[in-house]
Amino acid sequence: MGLKKIFPIILVLISLSLIGIIVIQISWILTMLENKREDLHHKMIDAVVQVGQNLVEQRGNSAKVLRLKPGSPWRPSDPFRMELMRPVPIAERFTPEEIGDKLRKAFNGLNLKQLRFEFSVSSNMESNSGFSFRSPELHSRNFQQEIQDTIHNKAAFYPLQAPEDYNGGILPDELLVVVVPDFTNIVLGEMRAMIFGAIFFTLVIISAFYVTVNALLRQKKLSEIKNDFINNMTHEFKTPLATISLAVDALRNEKVVADREKSEYFTGIIKEENRRMNKQVETILQASLLDRQEQQLNLKPLHAHTIIQEAMENFHLQLEGKGGRAELQLNAKKDLLEADEVHLMNIITNLIDNAVKYSKENPVIKITTHSTTKSLVIRIEDNGIGMNKETQRRIFEKFYRAHTGNLHNVKGFGLGLSYVKTIVEAHQGKIKVDSIPGKGTTFTLEFPLELN
Repeated sequence: MGLKKIFPIILVLISLSLIGIIVIQISWILTMLENKREDLHHKMIDAVVQVGQNLVEQRGNSAKVLRLKPGSPWRPSDPFRMELMRPVPIAERFTPEEIGDKLRKAFNGLNLKQLRFEFSVSSNMESNSGFSFRSPELHSRNFQQEIQDTIHNKAAFYPLQAPEDYNGGILPDELLVVVVPDFTNIVLGEMRAMIFGAIFFTLVIISAFYVTVNALLRQKKLSEIKNDFINNMTHEFKTPLATISLAVDALRNEKVVADREKSEYFTGIIKEENRRMNKQVETILQASLLDRQEQQLNLKPLHAHTIIQEAMENFHLQLEGKGGRAELQLNAKKDLLEADEVHLMNIITNLIDNAVKYSKENPVIKITTHSTTKSLVIRIEDNGIGMNKETQRRIFEKFYRAHTGNLHNVKGFGLGLSYVKTIVEAHQGKIKVDSIPGKGTTFTLEFPLELN
């Protein structure tokens, strides 16, 4: 099964796996948060109950005692006697600091040393919905503010019951209320390491997914480029080989052998086609050397104008054959560069060759130069078919070849402009392209000048 067919299957499988892992992670985190919330709530209730029971015991030991004379009648409704029998209220028996210390010790005993809390002691009334409290007789500093926040805070209530032997029946119980501010944030804080860990590893999985898909896309693209390259290379070598074969067959003809002029003509064809194949092989070898970063530059002082003129002369016959012309405006006052002569010539030749190949009838190739204080700027402009924005973005990619519409005579491997960009940058230079479809293309090169 080819990569083109298996890629969608791999993409779907990886996507489903990623979605499943994320859903499981979220479910696991929510379950852990709920368990942590319940655990903290139960510990909070245990601490409040422990302190409440302790307060009730100490309050009972301090209750007022009424001793009746033998034979005296007991009248529960007697207010004076009821008051004497009333236990001392918690709010009168303990200070806020004492209750706060008891709560702190209870929380510390449950390994909640950093827990912040507020509390109050108030008279309690029984209602249909459970306990409700009046304004507290005793409370910590921020209790009134924190008890209002029922979303983020958690409260625990413990009724401080009257002694069992008290039968007055009119004493309302007291209520110990403890509020833990930012209860939700405390739970999240205890889960922070686990949550961050889950998020981190989920991001790692997403990154791995992205890298995998990107690698598959690149592999798919490279496979397509490889096929295009093989097709182009076959075509590029097949044509000159066929021409050489025909020329060799012609040279075997007795009439051609007898005619020196015809022999030289066919010999010239063989030589030209051989040179063409050598050029293609050299292009491929240069690309291979650049890939392995083994290309060495032989730098020396060169006059760029001389290189440009020599390169332009090589295309004189091609331009004449198309009814075109070249315009040179070498206006740079300084053109001395520290450059490799062979590669600099190849750069200019490749750009002129592209201008000629991608032009229509009557091409005009215009080369201008100017210099700044530190750089030499070379502009190679044509009036050819131009390029759209997408092509301009990809024109320097290796093996990329622009679509030429109905222009079918453009040959090559898509290595020329990739080579040009690599060599320009190896000379510490810059290259950019500007193009308008149907109007032409301009390549601008900028090289650092050799300082005398």
